[in-house]
Amino acid sequence: MPLDFDPLERAGELWEKHVGEASAMRLATSIMRVQQILSQRLDAALRPHGITFARFEVLRLISFSREGHLPLSKIGERLMVHPTSVTNLVDRLESQQLVQRRTDPTDRRRTFAALTPQGQQVLDAATDALMDIDFAVGELVPDQREDAYALLRLLREPDFRA
Repeated sequence: MPLDFDPLERAGELWEKHVGEASAMRLATSIMRVQQILSQRLDAALRPHGITFARFEVLRLISFSREGHLPLSKIGERLMVHPTSVTNLVDRLESQQLVQRRTDPTDRRRTFAALTPQGQQVLDAATDALMDIDFAVGELVPDQREDAYALLRLLREPDFRA
């Protein structure tokens, strides 16, 4: 049942009344709530294709590679996730026959992930589904999207500039 007020706005008012200045709390809480909403919308759009947004990101990243495959370590670096998360994602994609693991012939300690033909088909359909919903940010016009991206980049920057 929808509320007749913004709960984050109300939380901000109460924070200011009982704790102090609320702008940082409101922003962080709002970002977290938007992240939940976007995750739900993106995963709902991808569900008919049998993947989550996290798996979509892996498939798309592999598709962008020059050689048609990427080392699992590079996938983790580029997606900024822990190696265990990459392993789990690739395990799931491999069990769905969307990617195939390949051992590096020059260094058997290194493993590549490559798209299968079925993986490319799922990726293409999933990309269309995400484009159809404007990646769940259709409420914002292009200029607002660019402004929001620029602001959020300032919060992300320390993670990739370190």
